[in-house]
Amino acid sequence: MKTSLNGKIAIVCGSTSGIGRACASLLAKKGASIVLAARNEEKLISTINNLDGEGHSYICADFNDPDNLRKKAIDHLNKIGLIHILINNSGGPPGGALIDANTEEFEIAFKRHVISSQILTQLVVPGMKKNKYGRIINITSTSVNRVIPGLGVSNTIRGAVSQWVKTLAIELGSYRITANNILPGYINTNRLKNLLEDSAKKKNITYGQMVNETEKKTALGRIGLPSDIASAVAFIASEEGGYITGANLSVDGGRFGV
Repeated sequence: MKTSLNGKIAIVCGSTSGIGRACASLLAKKGASIVLAARNEEKLISTINNLDGEGHSYICADFNDPDNLRKKAIDHLNKIGLIHILINNSGGPPGGALIDANTEEFEIAFKRHVISSQILTQLVVPGMKKNKYGRIINITSTSVNRVIPGLGVSNTIRGAVSQWVKTLAIELGSYRITANNILPGYINTNRLKNLLEDSAKKKNITYGQMVNETEKKTALGRIGLPSDIASAVAFIASEEGGYITGANLSVDGGRFGV
């Protein structure tokens, strides 16, 4: 099966690095026009210059500032019109024990992962309804299924995102709009590298040893690549993925343990 996204327009958030950039790249290769969304304009320009195809654009906004995001997104969407695919993706909250987290950490994470996603969804859904086609895809975490020690704020916010998506799936299904969560496992990103470096220090082992321990916690015996997540996203975003909604899809190489 060779999925095609010809004629589709996709907003990809957090699209200048890691999973977001891999998603933008693959969707562009499959024919979609991409609206990149991130806060660093220099990185946005660099990313857009490396995408296949044409008709790409970007929104430069900070997801920690939802009001600014709303304004910039409205201005941009007024120019390009209909959006078929929305990929909500943003950097995860810092690690740490839940009991030690301050309220500001929760507020920032909620703005970034729930409020900003809600804003973008409200902006794109009217066009999706009119077109009878829409894909809302959130990149979250396997902590939705099993909490990860040391990621207290993240565990909490990811749970909220999961329920948000499941509710959307029910509300929007009759318009042929799907809403799903992708749950990455151990994926080779800067965030995972930082988490593994911290874990290695706490265990008094080398970073290489920590990577080896982590690989052994997956059935496939390896850390995943951003492209592994992008492949799942591309399928769900396509016509072929149209009967999947309200799902928490783990893409984790058969991760087990913590």
